[in-house]
Amino acid sequence: MPLAEARVSVEDRGFQFGDGVYELIRTYGGRIFHLEDHLRRLEQSAEAIGLSIVYSKSRWKEILEKGHARSRYPDAKLYIQITRGAAPRDHSFPKKARMSVIVTVRTLVPLPTELREKGASVITVTDLRWGRCDIKTINLLPNVMARQKARSSGAFEAIFVRDGMVMEGTGSNLFAVVGRQIVTPPKGPAILPGITRDLVMVQAREARHPLLEKGISLEDLLGAEEIFLTGTTIDILPVVQVDGKTIGNGRPGPTTRRLCQQFLQTTRL
Repeated sequence: MPLAEARVSVEDRGFQFGDGVYELIRTYGGRIFHLEDHLRRLEQSAEAIGLSIVYSKSRWKEILEKGHARSRYPDAKLYIQITRGAAPRDHSFPKKARMSVIVTVRTLVPLPTELREKGASVITVTDLRWGRCDIKTINLLPNVMARQKARSSGAFEAIFVRDGMVMEGTGSNLFAVVGRQIVTPPKGPAILPGITRDLVMVQAREARHPLLEKGISLEDLLGAEEIFLTGTTIDILPVVQVDGKTIGNGRPGPTTRRLCQQFLQTTRL
């Protein structure tokens, strides 16, 4: 149906409590990219908050492909949002409630070519999020506030810092080249396990780039030779400035450029 005609109850627990999870999937040239990986992450997020998804992978595929075909967008963002459903307001899980399942298809506007070629600037912010950032929940207020702070300061993204260690962006994972080695914070409760992050790591290892999952201090980040972000809608994005400090020579570095080319080839397969 048209987006303007879609309705959700005011008693939906997603609206009342943020009691739900979501997933964002994209297409390249009309092809849904790594659908199974995204659905696996959706199931893991739902399981973590006690939701049992009733749709099979084949049913999800059917719904998403049908929605994308109807949209006629050459490249699209496919959003799945699931909440525990509508029920009288109570913190406890309702004994009887039908889950709300919403799928929206939106056109994907690619990042400006100039931004990719020249690189982005980011700021750092104190990480005020909850303790399970590995669950892709709809509770995104800290991310929203941090992203707005970045945009208000003229930066593309905000990077969360917890106890002196950098975690990830508001909607991206973080990589740095330190001592010619690619480093990224390890998986765990403090970061979202990004699909693009994992693909880039596989490609880096296949290309024999030295790569390590370990904590990155803010000091090490500011002294890095290169920095780049990864995410579903940004692919790989070079970062050339952090909190006003120039990274490397102020231009996207050679490792980042090589990984961008490798990833671009993957999207064309």
